[in-house]
Amino acid sequence: MTRRNFHRAPGAERRHDLIEATLDCIAEAGLQGATVRRIAIKAGVTSGLIRHYFDSKEMILQEAYRVVIARLTEKAKAVTGTPEERLRSFILINLTEPVANSRGLSLWASFISRVGVDPALAAIHREGYLSFRHTLEDLLAEFLVARGEAAAPARCRALAIAVNGILDGLWLEGCLAGELFEDSELVSIAFSSIEALIGHPIGAPVATEQDREGSDALRLHHR
Repeated sequence: MTRRNFHRAPGAERRHDLIEATLDCIAEAGLQGATVRRIAIKAGVTSGLIRHYFDSKEMILQEAYRVVIARLTEKAKAVTGTPEERLRSFILINLTEPVANSRGLSLWASFISRVGVDPALAAIHREGYLSFRHTLEDLLAEFLVARGEAAAPARCRALAIAVNGILDGLWLEGCLAGELFEDSELVSIAFSSIEALIGHPIGAPVATEQDREGSDALRLHHR
């Protein structure tokens, strides 16, 4: 197990570092395997130091899940440009690295298995889902208005739920069996499906030479 290099830091930064170590352990060994001892080893600190910042393992797991959920929402809220560009970026962000990879899938699978039986995790999940969906509703409303259509709240809500379902399904397919699909195939399917749903072209991004030679940003594949 690879250890993280920790240093003396203010309390907020140390809490952040411990949460990152927790996420590493969950990705490697699941929630049950992410014991306080394992987290301490990963972090290169004592178990006592972890308990100084978190009253229990349940608390650090809750904070870790909150970070996982918040990162998805933060990326979605950070998109810029015209309404079309923002919606396009939103779709792409949720189907490519670093959101779509084996680590993200491991974290999601570990937490989602507990959401139905853990009220605290369920509350974090609902809060994160609603924040994500409301961001998507706003993007869709702005997109429709820019196309000269009325953006009724009920329609935007229904579209956001449907678009989120498309993204979730394709994200899961790509993370589980990405090697079965051509480069950017799932991204293209996402755009064509969402365009059919909302009744307007969005304009799927085109891979550049830098994309192909570098990180291949449009590829969904199994890692």
